[in-house]
Amino acid sequence: MKRRVSYTSTLKNPLVWLAALAALAGAAGYIANVTCGKGAGVSGAWIWLRVVLPTAAALYFSYQLLVHGRDRLYRLAVPFWMLEIGYIYATFSLGPAWYWVVLLILADLVLLWAMHRCLSGTLHLDWLMIPIAGIYMAGILWVNRVCLDAPFSWKTWLGFLPDMLFMLAYILVCFAMKRLDDGKYHPWWGDRPDGRRVRSLNPITVVGSYIMPERNEANVLFRDKLEITALERYIRAKREAGWTDFGMTDVLLAAFVRTASKYPGLNRFLSGQKIYNREDEILFCMTVKKELTQEAPDTVIKLHLKPGDTVKDVYEKFRSAVADVRKSSELDSHFDGVAAVVGAIPGLVLKFVIWLLKLLDYFGLIPRFLLDVSPFHATVYFTSMGSLGINAVYHHLYNFGNVPMFMAFGKKYRATEEDENGNLVSRRYMDYTFNVDERTVDGFYYASSIKHFHKLLLHPERLDDPEMEINHDIP
Repeated sequence: MKRRVSYTSTLKNPLVWLAALAALAGAAGYIANVTCGKGAGVSGAWIWLRVVLPTAAALYFSYQLLVHGRDRLYRLAVPFWMLEIGYIYATFSLGPAWYWVVLLILADLVLLWAMHRCLSGTLHLDWLMIPIAGIYMAGILWVNRVCLDAPFSWKTWLGFLPDMLFMLAYILVCFAMKRLDDGKYHPWWGDRPDGRRVRSLNPITVVGSYIMPERNEANVLFRDKLEITALERYIRAKREAGWTDFGMTDVLLAAFVRTASKYPGLNRFLSGQKIYNREDEILFCMTVKKELTQEAPDTVIKLHLKPGDTVKDVYEKFRSAVADVRKSSELDSHFDGVAAVVGAIPGLVLKFVIWLLKLLDYFGLIPRFLLDVSPFHATVYFTSMGSLGINAVYHHLYNFGNVPMFMAFGKKYRATEEDENGNLVSRRYMDYTFNVDERTVDGFYYASSIKHFHKLLLHPERLDDPEMEINHDIP
């Protein structure tokens, strides 16, 4: 993984737009072949493998280049494998002697393998990309001219012109793309839009996700109590300093961000039986009411925090989000708009839509704009029972989505205890609970991180220190 090279392209480069245009022209050419090239009497297999599949490949090429070319240029290798399926069919069905067929297919597969490795950055031979395209184009000409034994005419040219346009698009991309040498991790095969796959896990962790496929059969419950004298003093000091409405949630969230920065395994999630890490963002969700009344509607706040965010950063982002959703009496968060659209779907159709979303989520295909607003895709979910005047509960995890951790904190209370001298003293406490997915990290890791979280809350002044330990997860 460390020897992989990443490539990028930018929409500011006109060659990128020319490449996308060439691929789209190729898609139009494949469709034109149905009537102008082969006619209406061709077999269904030919239509699917030499028209539908190449057209889909050309459209996919253009989409990936224009939408994901900046950080996922390696995906441009996929359309050429799709094209190869059609070439193999054409060579077997209309080609010459079997030994020529085998030789041509093997040569194509070697070229595609090299093209795939170059685009993926695992073969560090950039200069090979254009010669590979030239050889591949010559192979296409050979298939259309020799294997099919077709005389050169405008129909013959139309037959392989779409393939030429496709290869032209690839050559233009070769000139347009640049290496990313910033030393950072960049997306690769198997990664999701919301996280990179953790690939160096021990076998027990890998197998565990298949033994316990559902999140709510792999959860572990943890309860602790916190002496909050120092915490309340810290909150009062912040309010006196002008931090309006600064409260318990702000402190707990700031402590969690600092803990997740030191213990990046807390930022993992499991989806599709694979474990991923969000790496550069910590996603926090919380359900809030517009007003503390039974009739007031609920809405969801979702914060996109960064490892290394200070208590001031957390406070400003959280207060800004709360202010946005309380501007009116109506639900107006981004998730509310999506939920309103989904909620308007008839029940039977809605059941299918939810099943489809689960299927897409399993393979990491949910669009990024939905992931950004979904409360079911986050690092941690907080719920405040203290604002409701009750003790902390054990909140369930959601099987839908990928939230691996739910934290609840309850009301404040007093307890009479003995101090170190044997005298009775009254202390103020607050209970909090964690419900965690044990498949992402082991119990020792959770125990270490929760103890660190507890220590930070006992000495909240440490949250003001701008210097914090920021670690990266395993490869």
